[in-house]
Amino acid sequence: MKGKRLPHGKVYNGWHHFLTITHHKLLVMHFCFQVGLYRQGLLHDLSKYSPTEFRTGIRYYQGFKSPNSAERDEVGYSAAWLHHKGRNKHHFEYWIDIRGKGDPTLVGMPMPKRYVVEMFCDRIAACKVYLKDSYTDSSPLEYYEKNIHMVTMHPDTRALLVRMLAMLAEKGEKKTFCTVKNTIVRGKSGRTERHRLRMTAQKQRGKGQKKEEKRRYRTGGFSIKGQVPSGRRKERRQ
Repeated sequence: MKGKRLPHGKVYNGWHHFLTITHHKLLVMHFCFQVGLYRQGLLHDLSKYSPTEFRTGIRYYQGFKSPNSAERDEVGYSAAWLHHKGRNKHHFEYWIDIRGKGDPTLVGMPMPKRYVVEMFCDRIAACKVYLKDSYTDSSPLEYYEKNIHMVTMHPDTRALLVRMLAMLAEKGEKKTFCTVKNTIVRGKSGRTERHRLRMTAQKQRGKGQKKEEKRRYRTGGFSIKGQVPSGRRKERRQ
């Protein structure tokens, strides 16, 4: 069954869909670079340019929501989405599998942290692309909470994603990306941070000691202000 085409035509839809997905990809790449995921930022969503997914973008281009949603509403499923989620590990749907051991229930498997972070960046970019000027730092969290009933996600993955979304809503992009990079991507712990602060304090104390040594040298080894070294007293007597 063929879906309905928009009246703009193939050229208009194709060009504007290309601009939309490229804008989204560049945003995700920018965010991934800020958290240290350079390879994932470069490779993010390349399957959207494949014929299977791009044709759907031309046919169902909306400008305010994903063409996959329009295809799903019209046809009953989205071939482009099925193609996309099976090739991009930053989607939690990629990690849905049968529980196993005789249990046919579909459940979410644990996602590697680097893909959870990429999913976090992907959600920010998607909200910015479609919400435009109405976007706020709370928008990704609000979108998640609105669609939480449709999410089949491993508890650990869900907890990490919600933690980052809540941090974004509370602290903003700059502080959130810095924290994500240091504590999640690089895996630095609070102990490492305390060690860094301790070393900084030691360096500061070391500078103070060097200043004291220089002062003692200038006064001939005496730290009491105004006291003349014995060698200098002898020189005065002569």
